[in-house]
Amino acid sequence: MTYELFIGDRTFSSWSLRGWLLFEKFNIPHQVRMVGLYGGTMRLDLAPVAPARLVPAILTPEGEALQDTLAIAETLAERHPEANMWPKSPQERLTARWLAAEMHSGFAALREECPMNLQRAWRGFEMSEAVAADLARVQQLWEMAAQKPGTDGPWLFGSYSIADVFYAPVAARIAGYGLEVSPQAQAYVQAHLQDHAFRRWRAMGLTHSYSPAPYEQPLQQADWPGPTPLAAEAVTDGTSCENQTCPYSGKPVTHFMKLGGRVFGFCNAFCRDKTVRDPAAWPAFMKIYET
Repeated sequence: MTYELFIGDRTFSSWSLRGWLLFEKFNIPHQVRMVGLYGGTMRLDLAPVAPARLVPAILTPEGEALQDTLAIAETLAERHPEANMWPKSPQERLTARWLAAEMHSGFAALREECPMNLQRAWRGFEMSEAVAADLARVQQLWEMAAQKPGTDGPWLFGSYSIADVFYAPVAARIAGYGLEVSPQAQAYVQAHLQDHAFRRWRAMGLTHSYSPAPYEQPLQQADWPGPTPLAAEAVTDGTSCENQTCPYSGKPVTHFMKLGGRVFGFCNAFCRDKTVRDPAAWPAFMKIYET
């Protein structure tokens, strides 16, 4: 029972990030299909899910098309109750739906003035009154969730839920633009930056380069504030490669990476390059590395 997930971009498309997390974080089988968000092929690429015209969109295993992250979230939660995508408590579930819906329909200033950019961070951003108001409202909602009983843990309602999916791009914006928030809010932002699924998404995005890059800012560039990746590099010599099959596909290795003086192989350039960007984010690779 595999879904097809149509996404536009991993580095800049916050809506695509939400769509992917809905599948990745809840272990729902899916295949990703890339859409030319910046290449002029978007309409053609979305033809299989017509009349959908935005990303993300999905095809269900039965061949039904669906667009919009909130619609996708509710549909997946309904079809996969075992995934526990919403909090179990009715009171927490009510609040989680509120938070997700308000994020889905609001915070226009934060979205417009702080577009998501996972390639780099910026410093020196001066918030407008509208962005400051959005940021204050975000923190108010997060504080409301934290006051619910049984919400111990790094996420809004204890365990990861759809509400956290919807606020992952907000965390990226706060981190990327160095927006000042409360210590509690900053801890929640760091939970997203350290999350392995979020890190895998970012690592895949970093394999693609843009010229010119979207959403450049007249600001000082800074290092990405997430965990520092292990120092890896792509290499051509695979004579000392420790594995003969790709950790992701199981296919014979053809491309190689060096980490800690050791060489590991992958079945294609994308598998290698996404691992080079953040080796520790990939459990299948780390299982080989730590053996």
